[in-house]
Amino acid sequence: MRDDPTFVERVQRDLHDVRWLGPEEIRSRARRRSQRRIVVATVVLALAGVSAVAVAAPGTSPSPVLPAAAPSASPTRHEITTDALLQPADLPQPVYVQLSQSGLGEPVLLDSVLGHCRTSQGLSDGWQPSILSRSQTLMRKPSTGMLVEGDALVMQDLFRLVPETATQLLATLDDLVAPCAEWRSAGPLETVGSTHTVEVVHRWAVVQRGFAGDDAAILRDSLTAARDVQTGQTFGHAPPPTLAAVVRVGDTVSVLRLAGDGTEAELRQLAVAAAARMCAAANPAC
Repeated sequence: MRDDPTFVERVQRDLHDVRWLGPEEIRSRARRRSQRRIVVATVVLALAGVSAVAVAAPGTSPSPVLPAAAPSASPTRHEITTDALLQPADLPQPVYVQLSQSGLGEPVLLDSVLGHCRTSQGLSDGWQPSILSRSQTLMRKPSTGMLVEGDALVMQDLFRLVPETATQLLATLDDLVAPCAEWRSAGPLETVGSTHTVEVVHRWAVVQRGFAGDDAAILRDSLTAARDVQTGQTFGHAPPPTLAAVVRVGDTVSVLRLAGDGTEAELRQLAVAAAARMCAAANPAC
């Protein structure tokens, strides 16, 4: 995916006294937040530590060559415009920065840890291919003079897929997470003066269905506290579950994550708002 330089430059002019990280680094750090929270709270784990990043293509992607639309009562939409994404007015708290990127041919990555769980068992990661996509991070005003991942409020990826693929993605979610219903991830943990081999149990489940758009689901990963595999000693407490909402409207699919300790109710509310916005991009039209 590529950054939107015009947008970033405009924000820099408006907030000239703020020292900015590069937009790509901001998004990368924001997307790693949920996984970093697992690492900090459970002190885990190199084995499962692939960043929970948005699907991204480095560099600048050329504009897609789009096929001509077949004659129909309503024209076929191709490009995903920014009005199909969540808007600041959809959030209960003020949004001061809105970073947007677009990409071509990206996989619909629901969660990198879920993908690692599957591939560690000899399975494919299960990600469906998209035609094109647009992603954004909505952020609050920085309090320290520099944007950091803690300033992120919501991360959203919006994809256009082949219609049959979009339908299949939601229809097969339960099968996708079934091998990870109870997955043990082990690795080293360094404490003062010693190194432990610890494990964390991930329990993936589809916990809500059909509450927005043409179809919708919430994925939840419930984790245990890190436990020493030899002594049974636990380190810290079990962290809050990690959550992702997946929403389909026509041939578009959106993946939403709340930063921090957002609840299922909050995520569900945003997913409903996202489904309404997705009508601006979906085929067939809402």
